[in-house]
Amino acid sequence: MRLKDFEALAQAMQAREREAALARELARERERLAALQHERERQQREQFAIAVGPVNAVREHGRAAVHRARPQPHPRQRELDEQAALKEALSDEVDVESLLLTDDGLSHRRPGVGPDVVARLRRGQWTIQAQIDLHGMRREEAREALGAFLRQAQQQGHRCLRVVHGKGLGSPGREPVLKAKVQRWLAQTAAVIAFAQASGPQGGAGALIVLMQG
Repeated sequence: MRLKDFEALAQAMQAREREAALARELARERERLAALQHERERQQREQFAIAVGPVNAVREHGRAAVHRARPQPHPRQRELDEQAALKEALSDEVDVESLLLTDDGLSHRRPGVGPDVVARLRRGQWTIQAQIDLHGMRREEAREALGAFLRQAQQQGHRCLRVVHGKGLGSPGREPVLKAKVQRWLAQTAAVIAFAQASGPQGGAGALIVLMQG
């Protein structure tokens, strides 16, 4: 083997030794960094434990976590507003005769409504689609109940209604006080175009048959 070959072999061996030394140095550096990271995490755990203090495990109570559905919001304020508007709209001081055409048969119709409509109401020729019984109610209670009943009937498209107000036999002086108020309230409701005292089979003097706008 020539001298140059020995020199080349020696240089190659030296290069491999340098690479091995560098690899050992990198490995030691990685170990040092890992040890530093481990120590840093240990110190953080200790600091957290000191800050939190003693911790006790929560005992199992054996109860299931039940998520109950929340109730739907109730439009209480809107109902109060509607009641206030109803109280303002249905007054006890309105003269029925100033709003309606009146005859002596306890029947009323708005201008433009023919007398034949009232006659048919009197004879019970309209099919009653809904009714409400106000008998025995106090004035404010009856007013609110009647207003809500008329609004619901209008929303459902009902045309002919029966409103039972009683004959007033239990009132002072045996006068049908609620009957007169119901007439006034109906007269102020734009959707009501006529009403008449019910025939005997439909309630007689204790009820009114009401016709709503179509």
